[in-house]
Amino acid sequence: MIFQPVEPLLAFRYMRSRREEGFISVIAWFSLLGITLGVATLIIVMSVMNGFRAELINRILGLNGHLGVYSQNGLMTDYNRTALNISELPGIIAATPQVEGQVMASSPKRSYGAVVRGVNWSDLAARKSLWSSLDEAALEAFRGGDGVLIGKTMAFRLGLKAGDRITLLSPKGKPTAVGTIPVRRSFSVSGIFEVGMHEYDTNFIFMPLAESQSFFNLNDTVSAIEIYAEDPLRARAISELIRARLGTSFKVFDWQDRNKTFISALEVERNVMFLILTLIIIVAAFNIVSSMIMMVRSKNADIAVLRSMGATPGMIMRIFIMTGASIGIVGTIIGTVLGILFCLNIDSIKGWIEGLANIELFSPEIYYLAKLPARIDPQEVLSVIAMALLLSFLASLYPAIKASFIAPAEVLRYE
Repeated sequence: MIFQPVEPLLAFRYMRSRREEGFISVIAWFSLLGITLGVATLIIVMSVMNGFRAELINRILGLNGHLGVYSQNGLMTDYNRTALNISELPGIIAATPQVEGQVMASSPKRSYGAVVRGVNWSDLAARKSLWSSLDEAALEAFRGGDGVLIGKTMAFRLGLKAGDRITLLSPKGKPTAVGTIPVRRSFSVSGIFEVGMHEYDTNFIFMPLAESQSFFNLNDTVSAIEIYAEDPLRARAISELIRARLGTSFKVFDWQDRNKTFISALEVERNVMFLILTLIIIVAAFNIVSSMIMMVRSKNADIAVLRSMGATPGMIMRIFIMTGASIGIVGTIIGTVLGILFCLNIDSIKGWIEGLANIELFSPEIYYLAKLPARIDPQEVLSVIAMALLLSFLASLYPAIKASFIAPAEVLRYE
């Protein structure tokens, strides 16, 4: 056995400081509290950032394709044959032609800029978050080909509901003898969608493909082909297959290319937050060092007596390692439990704090999501636990080594 039975007994006895050692006990309690808060905060923040990243990517991929194919000349002409050619490749669920353009959307109450996407009715199913948010009446009205789909936030701001009329003004007008005149047309609102991402619910309008081609004066051309893959993580490999089949007359971008800056920013922020919050645990570890050093100094006589009774330096070192490490172990266990419970009930806690303080902690306009996500990564939790235990052990090591080198004769000479 590494530890003899008497060693845990003495270690836990030293943790219960006497009255004259109350200050040491206070530092030990602060050390335990620091480890607890550090572990809990690290688990909570990393879980929220994991959930935030996953939710954003799922929302983005739920409304946008995993890959986009664009013509080197700008607009695609033979897009149906190109889409069919792409859909025959392995790993691809759908290849959908799409028209995209900017408009000014207005109602009798208000007007502001929006993005129009022209798609076929049959291609809506590939956009899972959009399809699942629409009812049968909205899908049937859109299938008729003379209505548009708008986001919930846009409908609220414009004061519109299903069946109302929305006016769209395109900057790409028709050339006339007196110059280019912007196209202005009124459409019926077929349905209202809510994908849960504020940017899309506020700014996007979906229009039947034929209507969008006519509205933007594109004739029989499209802006791009959106591709949906079985596994989004294989988008890079699939893009190489598409380039090999289509040749150099087309450009292919996957979802990681199109959101490279955004994803990189999330990753950098995640790493920086991990480093910053780790400092809380490191500070708590330094508190363990200081409390253990003072404890060793206060127990010089006890150590000398134990040594004179036959205790080895290794035994003394193990006693104080157990004393200091137990603070880290207890703090890590409590912090892990608190962190996981907080993540599992984070929306309820957020709502309670908002109601109590009368403030909005998580604005959809800023964070793009309608609710606060949290995704617990078991491997990440285990790494936090391992780091906290390792720092607690290292913090206990130096005071324990100092205790093992105490000479009994020097201490007992003055007793």
